[in-house]
Amino acid sequence: MSSQSSAAAGRPSPIKFGTSGWRGLIADDFTFANVRLAVTAIAEHVKTKAERPTILVGYDTRFYSEEFSQLAVDILEQHGVRTLLCETFTPTPAVAFEIMRRKLDGAVNFTASHNPAQYHGLKFSSADAGPALPDVTKDIEARVAKMIAKDGPFPMAPPGGYEKHAASEKVNLRENYLKRIEELVHFDTLRKANLKFVVDALHGCGAGYLDRALADHGVTVQALRTNRDCLFDGTGPDVSEENLAPLRKVVSDSKATAGLATDGDADRFGIVDGDGTWIQPNLILALVYDYLVETRKWNMPAARSVATTQMVDAVAKSHGQKTHQTPVGFKYIGQLIREDKIALGGEESAGLTIRGHVPEKDGVLACLLVAEMMAARGASIGEQIRAMFKKLGREFWPVRENLHLSDEQKANAVKKVAVDASTLVGRKVVSIDRTDGAKFVFDDGSWMLLRLSGTEPLLRLYVEAESATASAKLTREATQWVLS
Repeated sequence: MSSQSSAAAGRPSPIKFGTSGWRGLIADDFTFANVRLAVTAIAEHVKTKAERPTILVGYDTRFYSEEFSQLAVDILEQHGVRTLLCETFTPTPAVAFEIMRRKLDGAVNFTASHNPAQYHGLKFSSADAGPALPDVTKDIEARVAKMIAKDGPFPMAPPGGYEKHAASEKVNLRENYLKRIEELVHFDTLRKANLKFVVDALHGCGAGYLDRALADHGVTVQALRTNRDCLFDGTGPDVSEENLAPLRKVVSDSKATAGLATDGDADRFGIVDGDGTWIQPNLILALVYDYLVETRKWNMPAARSVATTQMVDAVAKSHGQKTHQTPVGFKYIGQLIREDKIALGGEESAGLTIRGHVPEKDGVLACLLVAEMMAARGASIGEQIRAMFKKLGREFWPVRENLHLSDEQKANAVKKVAVDASTLVGRKVVSIDRTDGAKFVFDDGSWMLLRLSGTEPLLRLYVEAESATASAKLTREATQWVLS
């Protein structure tokens, strides 16, 4: 729905922050008028926190990123907010690190992350360098609604317009970010192992970061899709199994150790094993956590979202540790990182960060830690997963399905999951968790979770069982139950 029709329908705001920022279809929801509303509200918000705040403005490789960013600079400077503008496409984790390094008051980052090409988005990070928490985004949304109520959905530009763009200091974040990565990754271990990696930037911000970090430390690397393509090959910059088919082929053909990928804004990771197998992000989280406890001696808890594999919990237990469970949305894991309560925090949607780093997903770091882990252990990811299953005494087979439902089906599903059932899909329910959506844990240790997506018009179904066959069966039965 356009901003005009939103206002006409009496809706409070066309700007709605989901699990990771505000996203919308370019030229439909994500328009210059709506960006002006959002950034004006952000300017007003940050002025309540500091008299002369400094905000970093970053952007990804999507269509019109530079123009949206310049508009943001103009609006922020008009409101007395000092701006630093990234001189080129910049990964979200590098933006987060710069907030910490310079002690900035926050950042406006134009990115729709892994979403398809027709989407754009805006992430607002607070002074703590993490994604803005709900109390902040609600304040921004309320300010937008107030502006619409006063002036209508198309806010006026300042007198004289924006023809003369506001001056801002241009910054390049790459060198300082890569220096920080050097402190977190054991590159000597990687270099000595003499491995070869293929890196896939998916036409996103990871180009010149992940490939450069490896090459600068003497690791053989071949880079794919490093050029800007606003259409992302027509598939979108998601690190999904389907989208990484080109990476899989090059890894197999070149007999590389593994393939490493980052999504559109390089906050998510994708891993392809040496035999061409795409590896579930869930399993990578558990392996990397185990590896960090062993090599960094961080005998500390882990954190995962409610939708993430309980293999993380099993690994934590094997080290005498516990796991913090959070709602979906990395902002909640970020809080635990800031409080130094965890060694690693991650989500099944391919996001992780580690102790002492940014309270934000970092796909570049994730890929480098996987590469280091392979070098140190001298084993493929597949071999490491099988060894971990053996150590834990059971297997974990997580599945995620995106259910595209009609409004009627969605409303019906929401009603169904609201019931505290004692049996479901022919299984005994031993616990129900409503941290985010509805998670039903069954007596055999398997579970299913249903939740509405915070970034896309979908109902997400997550299941996990002890074998691929059992997970497939539970997925089929859960889907039929939702649709019936």
